Formats: sequence, C-alpha cells, structure tokens
Amino acid sequence: MNKVEQQNGDIKAGTPFSPEPPFTLQQLKAAIPAHCFVPSTWRSLSYFFLDIGIVAGLYAGAHYLDSWFVWPVFWLLAGTMFWALFVVGHDCGHGSFSRLKWLNNLIGHLAHTPILVPFHGWRISHRTHHNNTGNIDTDESWYPVTESKYRQMAWWEKFLRFEPVLLFAYPLYLFRRSPERPGASHFMPDSPLFRPTEKWDVITSTICCALMVGFLGFLTYQNGWLFLLKYYLGPYLVFVVWLDLVTFLHHTEPDIPWYRGKDWYFLKGALSTIDRDYGVINNIHHNIGTHVAHHIFIGIPHYHLKTATEALKPVLGDFYRCSNQPILKAFWNSYRSCHFVSDQGGLVYYRSESTIDVK
Repeated sequence: MNKVEQQNGDIKAGTPFSPEPPFTLQQLKAAIPAHCFVPSTWRSLSYFFLDIGIVAGLYAGAHYLDSWFVWPVFWLLAGTMFWALFVVGHDCGHGSFSRLKWLNNLIGHLAHTPILVPFHGWRISHRTHHNNTGNIDTDESWYPVTESKYRQMAWWEKFLRFEPVLLFAYPLYLFRRSPERPGASHFMPDSPLFRPTEKWDVITSTICCALMVGFLGFLTYQNGWLFLLKYYLGPYLVFVVWLDLVTFLHHTEPDIPWYRGKDWYFLKGALSTIDRDYGVINNIHHNIGTHVAHHIFIGIPHYHLKTATEALKPVLGDFYRCSNQPILKAFWNSYRSCHFVSDQGGLVYYRSESTIDVK
C-alpha cells in the first residue's frame, strides 16, 4: 500500500494513495492452493495431543524438581504452551480444526476450559471481530478510541488501556468487554454479544469454566495458596500476557487504517492487520503470526497459513503488511504511538497523545 503522512489526524498524500484494493476476494482465494482450505482431523489432533503432552511433561518436571529456581522457568514455558493450546482452540472456534462440528466443540472446550476461556462465549465474540475487523464502530477487539473519547476517559480507564497493565486485561475483558463498551460478559447468555439461539452454547461453556474454577478452589483448599501460585497462577498469567500481546500487535500499528461507515467493507477490514515474526516461537504458537491470510480466510487451518501467505503475497502487493521487528520493540513502538483516532473521517489512522493539542 502506498505510504501516507499524517498531519493532525488527517491523511495527506505522500505518494498517490488508494485505499481500494485492486483485487477481489475471489481472486485472492483462487491464488491459494485448494488443499490449504481442507483441514486434516488427524493432523489437527496431533497438534492438540502434542501440546497436552508437552504441558504434562513440564508439570511433571517442575513437580519433581520443586525449586524456586525452576518455578519461574516453568511458568514461562507452561504459560507459553497454554497459549499454544488457546491457538488450537482458536482453530476449533473457526471450524478449521476439523469439518466435524462436534469435534471442534469438544476439542475447543478441552483446550480452552483449563485456561479459563469460555469456548462458545469467546468463539461468538471472536466471530464478531472477524466480521468487523477494521471497523471503528463494530470491531470487537483492540479497536481505537476517538480523540474526544480519549479526552474524556478517566485516569483509570487510560491506565488500563494505555499502560503496560493492558497485557493483563484479558480476564477483565471476558467479564466486562471494555470501558468503552461495557455490560457484555462472555459468560452470561443474555449478554448483547449473543443471539437468543446461542443461549445454551454460552451456558455450556460457562458451566465448564465454573467447574474448572471449582476444581482449582478444591486444590487450593487441599494444598494452600502457594500451590495455586506455583502450579496454576504463574503459567496462567504468562498465557494472559501472550494473548494480549499477540492480539495487540496484530491490530495496533501506526500505518494500519481504520474505517467508518460506507468506507468499510469486509476485505478492506481484513487487510487492516499485520503479520508478525515471533522467531523460534512461531511454530510453538502454531503460525498465529500469519495473521493477514487468517483474517481474509478464517477457514484455513494454522498449518496451511504459511503456504497460503506465500501464495497471497504477489496478489496483495503493497496491501500485505509484515513486520520483522523484535516483538518487544514492536510493542513499545505501538504502545507509545497508538492512542486514538480522529473523531471524523471514513479513513483514519492511530495518533499519539503527543499530538492531542496540535491544531
């Protein structure tokens, strides 16, 4: 995509700029090998059982060594594998794990319930995110606030949204969505996130999470709070950081466009994301960094996303965004420069707080 310069929230042409993709969704699909759209149930299951096996091995090793030199390392490794399990459940939520709906729901719950994610509640709101990516008014995750809203936000709202504490925000999001769009719990069937026909799906996942909380409570009662910290809270917090960090990085960048009203449609929104390189962790994270292809075609299993991305690049051209910046540096840059967007305009970009008084 041709680059643009931002001045006071307006888009000023640096070179001729056209936000309209010169290709269609059908042309993009035709560029991808047909096998990329076909999930292999056995291959998908192999990733799930491999992740479970690694997690079990980490728990066995940490329990055997039981040393405070080991526990922080265990938290980092196990929390990273919790995130890998989340990505497997993510495929289940999109139906790209298997063509068997009952298996997607079963594995989705087995992958998400231990990490306290209500599978159906998350699946449904995540569907909303994919259907509205890049739409300021209707996107579901990491959408920007407007300048006027930013000016009105209480200090604690800014603290939760724009300080590093945002990397621990996911549990709060599940219960309350966000300060800008409150009252939408992922656990309650009457939440505005859900349709009436989805009531029992939501209840099923909420019951599963409640049973998991009860199980953790029982273990804590039997073994004490230190046991809970060592065996669960440590890796769980690492998982939460991974989830928030990855989601933030894929949708927060100064040159990613956001749209309003008639200026938005699905393909433009799907292109409003960016691929990231997580280095040696790419495979552990099941190619979640190949986010552009995933947003365009959610039915591609994670193990075909690299092939699909390479096939799409020649067609996408400058509309394909990819960053090879070290992850922490990328987070810092976006954290410092992406605070709000202009109140008006069909095409807008993130601006920094440092520009708020520039007229």
